[in-house]
Amino acid sequence: MVTPEDLECLKRIALMGGLNTPVFLKTISLGSELGFSPQTASRRLRSLEQQHLISRVLGTEGQQVTISPEGEDALRKEYCDYYRLFGRKEKTLLLNGTVQSGLGEGAYYMSLRPYTKQFQEILGFAPFPGTLNIRLLPSAALQRKRLSSADWKIVQGFESEGRTFGDVRCLPCFIRDVPCGIIIPGRTHYPEELIEIVAPEGLRKRFSLQDGDEVAIEVTL
Repeated sequence: MVTPEDLECLKRIALMGGLNTPVFLKTISLGSELGFSPQTASRRLRSLEQQHLISRVLGTEGQQVTISPEGEDALRKEYCDYYRLFGRKEKTLLLNGTVQSGLGEGAYYMSLRPYTKQFQEILGFAPFPGTLNIRLLPSAALQRKRLSSADWKIVQGFESEGRTFGDVRCLPCFIRDVPCGIIIPGRTHYPEELIEIVAPEGLRKRFSLQDGDEVAIEVTL
């Protein structure tokens, strides 16, 4: 589990440039910046490495440290949490609906690398291989129409092994404390009362959801 101390250390490495290139650092200077002893700073780096949040190459004078994709995901999640608290000044729209079973196709499409790479760039996370299907309540029908004016992002389609995969429209949202995305396949006519959600983890398991359970989708316009 990533602790607050781990995140603070990871953030410091990112601010030094570790998101883009390896950065050279010594535990004594890192500890000084964080208010830790060199020994504690060394333990933090080992913890980050064991969690695959950083990679590092040790040398006689110090070490080269680079934040891994998993480390970047952890920082993006932290950013999303703070953004929810302080960064959003736009109007928030709530869409209430009930969970229902889908056709099981989401796991396949969410595993396709050209799609997942673009979702990572747009939403800040690689999607869990599967989607959560939600049928909006009648009271949410009017709210759903307002999504037409939202800032939808386009996930570009591609061709692979002689098959064409179409564009996907994507809109960032939240379910409880989890950053998610509403997706609409470009070549599919979706009934307005149905919403398909991607997330960085399986939402059914995270929230112990069963078909018929009610959830609220939070969208910033």
